Amino acid sequence: MEIKAFLDFADEHGIKYLEHESLSKHTSFKIGGPAQIFAKPATKEQVSKIAVFCKENEIPLFPMGKGSNLLVPDEGLEGVIMNFGSEFSKIVLLDEETVYCDAGTSLAALCNFALENSLTGLEFAYGIPGSVGGAVFMNAGAYGGEVKDVILYADHVDKEGNTGRFTGEELEMSYRHSVYSGKQYFITGAAFKLVKGDKTEIKAKMDDLLGRRFDKQPMDKPSAGSTFKRPEGAFASALIDQCGLKGYRVGGVEVSTKHAGFVVNIGGGTCADVLQLIKDVQEKVKNDTGYWLEPEVEILG
Repeated sequence: MEIKAFLDFADEHGIKYLEHESLSKHTSFKIGGPAQIFAKPATKEQVSKIAVFCKENEIPLFPMGKGSNLLVPDEGLEGVIMNFGSEFSKIVLLDEETVYCDAGTSLAALCNFALENSLTGLEFAYGIPGSVGGAVFMNAGAYGGEVKDVILYADHVDKEGNTGRFTGEELEMSYRHSVYSGKQYFITGAAFKLVKGDKTEIKAKMDDLLGRRFDKQPMDKPSAGSTFKRPEGAFASALIDQCGLKGYRVGGVEVSTKHAGFVVNIGGGTCADVLQLIKDVQEKVKNDTGYWLEPEVEILG
């Protein structure tokens, strides 16, 4: 791509960016080479302008939130990473029970905002280490709750730069899936319908669920969360454990000894290591149990 053309465009429109930014600093796996351009839009208008410029100039464009469910190539990515981060993280009350937030808002910040306003319904999301945009994209869920249970609508920009909104059934939410899955939309924000509750009870539930995470999951090591989707009729972690793969290593990554559903970076792990480990686990589980495990982690590039 013509780097200078994008940089001139970004400067003209007041869009912040970094050149050759290591993506290992922006993913929970702590894995990934440099992004040619790491753009940080602050408004929906800037998102639209970036989308249009990249389409017109045939520049690859990848959205990224907190990078908690991403695996980035070791060689990095050509083109533009459009990061929805701290510049894109406003939260507001639309009415007494409706919260709207930007896509770059962390789930932790959203849950704490709900708590401060005595709103219940989002407790399940407390401790999920991602952003609102990523949570909507994959219908994130845990402990019996999912985004689809509380979302009213999501706003987006398409690859032509047009703004839009999907509401209710239009979001096509199912297990780790939404209308956005596999399509090039850039989620810019979402509204959530919650219910007034008791602040003390909400806080107790949040603390309980976070405690369960620390008890059962390898929160002390870099990972991308659950590595595999739950196959119909079984649980990925149980299948992996059943196959004796806890602690199985490839290079600098391993199947967590604490929770077999997690692949963790034990030091110096690479994208190639993770891909090989995923392949090995898939083949072993298929051969021993008949189940094929589909990755939950999004693989860029």
